[in-house]
Amino acid sequence: MHDLKKSNVQRHIMESFFLGYQAFTAKPDEILARRGLSRVHHRILFFIASYPDLSVKELLGYLGVSKQALNTPLRQLIEMNLVESRTAEEDKRKRMLRFTTQGAKLEQALRREQLRLLERAFQHAGEEAVAGWLAVNQALASSPIQTAIDTAAPFIQSDR
Repeated sequence: MHDLKKSNVQRHIMESFFLGYQAFTAKPDEILARRGLSRVHHRILFFIASYPDLSVKELLGYLGVSKQALNTPLRQLIEMNLVESRTAEEDKRKRMLRFTTQGAKLEQALRREQLRLLERAFQHAGEEAVAGWLAVNQALASSPIQTAIDTAAPFIQSDR
């Protein structure tokens, strides 16, 4: 294990993480910018792709943001005909989100760019490194917010 008390090790690990994240988001950021969108829109698109017919409440939980923070970017995606919001059949107060055809194509293009990068990196790093990378990312995701999401997940799913 790396000694994180050494500043050169800290710097190297954090720099690798930042540069890797920059590479991971660069092409999607470029694609989004051409449409006047940003990374916050990408996060919304990602979760709608992962959970079709996601409720706004569930999306708020996954993103860990307030309704106020979500309002503008979600409204933009709806106005651009990338996402549609409809009333849930079982609960008229609940708004469900899904892609339009155009929104699905955009999300697939963003995902395709990131998958290409990951496939190259994983092929270069090898299976053992990939397993370690996944373990590190899962540990990072085990934040208090993620723990709250994981704890609420069974209730959210049954609430659908």
